[in-house]
Amino acid sequence: MKKMLIAAVVLLLAAAGAWSWYALRSNGEAVRYRLAKIERGPIEIAVAASGTLNAVSTVQVAAPIPGQVKEIYADYNTPVKKGQVIARLEATPYELRVNQARADLDAAQGAVAALRSGLEAEQADLGRADAAVAAAERDAERKRALADKGFISAAELGKARAATEAARESRDARQAQMKRNERQLAQAGAVLKQREAALRQTQAALERTFIRAPVDGTVILRNVDAGQTVTTGPQAGALFTIAQDLREMRLEAALDAGDATRVRAGMSASFTIDAFPRRSFSGEVREIREPPQKGEGSAAYAIVISAPNPDLALLPGMSARMRIVLESRVEALKVPSAALSWRRAPEPGAHLWVLEDGAPKPLLVRTGISDGTSTELVQSSLPAGAEVIVGTITRAAR
Repeated sequence: MKKMLIAAVVLLLAAAGAWSWYALRSNGEAVRYRLAKIERGPIEIAVAASGTLNAVSTVQVAAPIPGQVKEIYADYNTPVKKGQVIARLEATPYELRVNQARADLDAAQGAVAALRSGLEAEQADLGRADAAVAAAERDAERKRALADKGFISAAELGKARAATEAARESRDARQAQMKRNERQLAQAGAVLKQREAALRQTQAALERTFIRAPVDGTVILRNVDAGQTVTTGPQAGALFTIAQDLREMRLEAALDAGDATRVRAGMSASFTIDAFPRRSFSGEVREIREPPQKGEGSAAYAIVISAPNPDLALLPGMSARMRIVLESRVEALKVPSAALSWRRAPEPGAHLWVLEDGAPKPLLVRTGISDGTSTELVQSSLPAGAEVIVGTITRAAR
């Protein structure tokens, strides 16, 4: 019974094969096979995306004081040094304030000088008044002794005592005046300090009409023109953006979650830009930023690539098309990927089909990485140069 069943199956398969051949022949067509060679060569897996080049570090320069821009000294791609003047505001209002502050300071200095001179004279007068009081007191004491002995009258003694009292009153008046003058001098000194501070402030404001570069670098953005009125504060925009060092650039691109999870810091990257379409630039993945940026559809991860720029060919704002190599082989045994999907094999696993006596024959292989076009052969009985079936060609039979 078992032998009869096997024989029936064999007859059935033979009949099916005969029918297929008959069907092809009855339609007037014959089958030929498209072949491709197994090769040795490089193969790599990469992800691609578009991104934008930026400077690694930038500094924004805002207006230090409000005013009208009088002159611009720096433009796009201008190299600048720290402290270099890159723009100038209209200085006339600030110059007038400096002149007024200087005049106020001169007046305050004159007042202090006059009061100090007057105080010095008062001090001299007070010294003479003290001497007059001492002399009057000695004279009154001498006349009191004479009056006690009867040598002078009481009226003469009274006059001496009155003279002493008058000298004291004069001295006290001068002391009071000197104290008033000292207070006035102290007040004038305070006014003088205020005037000095006011002059420094106006001079500082005048200095701020010169807009200077805060760092060494290159101007990569200018948002101001001569004649434009600028303001200060949180709502005021930057007048200039300066890149500190363009010898290293940063390429930022977005990858979907599926590609981003396969990227690691340190992986090699290459990219091209429209300005140099035949030139390839190299870089290295520095970071994969999380959490993901929310874009349309699936989440997008920001990938940051560091790229050397020794000849300054790359500029901020340029668009770039980049590739990140995920895995690569230098001398891989590889076959066109179409050869692995030409026909389903009778047993599990990856198979290649070869022609043996004019008929396709499957061979089991083990595959490695694939770039979509070619696939690495990790284990295969076929050497480089061997031909495998990748498709069929039909033509009218003669």
